[in-house]
Amino acid sequence: MSEKTPVDFWFDPLCPWAWMTSRWVLEVEKVRDIEVHWHLMSLAVLNEDKLDELPADYREMLEVKAWGPVRVVIAAQEEHGREVLGDLYTALGTRIHNREEGPGRDTVAAALKDVGLPESLMDHWDDTPYEPQLRASHKEGIDKVGQEVGTPVIAVPGADGEQLAFFGPVVTPAPKGEDAAKLWDGTLAVASVPGFYEIKRTRTKGPDFSNL
Repeated sequence: MSEKTPVDFWFDPLCPWAWMTSRWVLEVEKVRDIEVHWHLMSLAVLNEDKLDELPADYREMLEVKAWGPVRVVIAAQEEHGREVLGDLYTALGTRIHNREEGPGRDTVAAALKDVGLPESLMDHWDDTPYEPQLRASHKEGIDKVGQEVGTPVIAVPGADGEQLAFFGPVVTPAPKGEDAAKLWDGTLAVASVPGFYEIKRTRTKGPDFSNL
């Protein structure tokens, strides 16, 4: 039997589009021979040098809501192992996005409880000694695709052995079954073309979590 193809996925739990893409990748895991490995990135880190250029409401979201959850998640990784990230992200995303509980302290604390992680991890909400690890994880992902994109970042082994990385795909709702497989195959096909950078069209609706 061949080994599963490793798929590295960088996420920020606040991003609804990354959440949608992550559920698609888990669907792909059922129909293609892949294994997803989760990594943390941070919209707060990504945008910290350009806050003055951002709309006021988005800037406020980054300053007020974005740091706490990723600090807690990186602490969970460092103290309990990277293998907890997948389940913790699922618990966080389900509460933040599907149930519309928002990314506050109570939501994150409840998500920790959902997956059996200690509430003491909430001590990292306002400050954490693991910020260097958070920034290193973020840099690892963003270095693969460049500063002009956000979350999610996906990386897979290319034909030449080097990682092939891309932002997205941004899709709603998350495809299921063979539709998920077709999107996966097509994404890998276009991303593998040397010199290919972007396909894009205007979004006409927001994230649809109805089938998650």
